[in-house]
Amino acid sequence: MQKLDFTLDGEYVELNHLLKLVGVCDSGGAGKALVASGEVSVDGRTELRKTCKIRAGQVVGVGDIRIRVVSA
Repeated sequence: MQKLDFTLDGEYVELNHLLKLVGVCDSGGAGKALVASGEVSVDGRTELRKTCKIRAGQVVGVGDIRIRVVSA
């Protein structure tokens, strides 16, 4: 399993943008498609909202990748 940390600059980051920023996908549009496919989880639950607000302390999963969101 690959574990990544993402440092949050503001209050939240939208899920599709997070996937792009950490390099899981090439664009926000690709991020939206990935979320819509049901392959993305937030805190262990499947997340289908493409622009879901991800805040510090949450963990996003895609396949064998885990992204831990931390505050700056």
